[in-house]
Amino acid sequence: MAEDFNQRVVREFRAGGGRVAGFPDLLLLTTAGRRTGRPRTTPLAYRRDGSRYLVFGSNGGSAEHPQWYRNLLAAGGGTVELPDGEGGLTTLSVRPVELDAAERDREYAEQARRLPAFAAYAEQTDRTIPVLALHPLDLSVDPALAARVVGQLRLHHEDLRRQLADLRTRLDHAGPAPEPDLAAQLRDHCLQFCYGLGMHHTREEGAFTAFERQYPQLIPALARLRAEHRTVAEALDRFEARLSAPGADPGELRAELDRLTEGLEAHFAYEETHLLPPSAPHPPR
Repeated sequence: MAEDFNQRVVREFRAGGGRVAGFPDLLLLTTAGRRTGRPRTTPLAYRRDGSRYLVFGSNGGSAEHPQWYRNLLAAGGGTVELPDGEGGLTTLSVRPVELDAAERDREYAEQARRLPAFAAYAEQTDRTIPVLALHPLDLSVDPALAARVVGQLRLHHEDLRRQLADLRTRLDHAGPAPEPDLAAQLRDHCLQFCYGLGMHHTREEGAFTAFERQYPQLIPALARLRAEHRTVAEALDRFEARLSAPGADPGELRAELDRLTEGLEAHFAYEETHLLPPSAPHPPR
């Protein structure tokens, strides 16, 4: 039920440019699931504190830390969606830092003063509710940071290419009617790839915002890349739909995977060619 409620809030947030009735200060945090790698989006109350955003692992006062907290720390980062002040949303890549005990106590007390529900959450549980500061990616702090970020994106591309090749090999070895165990393994591998690619593009959306701010000349290229992300997401949906269909035919899956691979290669090539601004050094490949 909590997940259904969160999904309704997420839909309202995105449809309303960050506005949700009854929740004045919300952001959406997307992290990768620790076990599945599946992107998980959670609406969270937040408070801005200078350049960082404070979020609180209250979990409604329950005895366990929330899953988003565990996922975020395990991944070492995520993305947030926030109102952009113009009726739309902006996506930021963020790095979490858990506050130490003294700062945590001060910031949680201030949150409870502003929103009494947080005082109630603390009274309902014996655990210390964690407070995390989310620090957005800022390329202005280090002239070499842009090149390092793009270097990491390229490494992710190479990993995704290897996964695609592995999937193609597995499908090539599957007969026209694979055994149930093999079919289940294929579905698991394919879904892991889909989740990984979806999370990769989510992280990129956050990084693109930082590139736009630091290098406005890249805005046209980034707009094209965002549009391609939507096209890839649609292709992933089609692939997942074929994968989930009863008695999925490996030949049809191969054809769908080939179309997906062709589109991804073109997308990766454009991104790797155009993303770095002329002023930034290109990382070694």
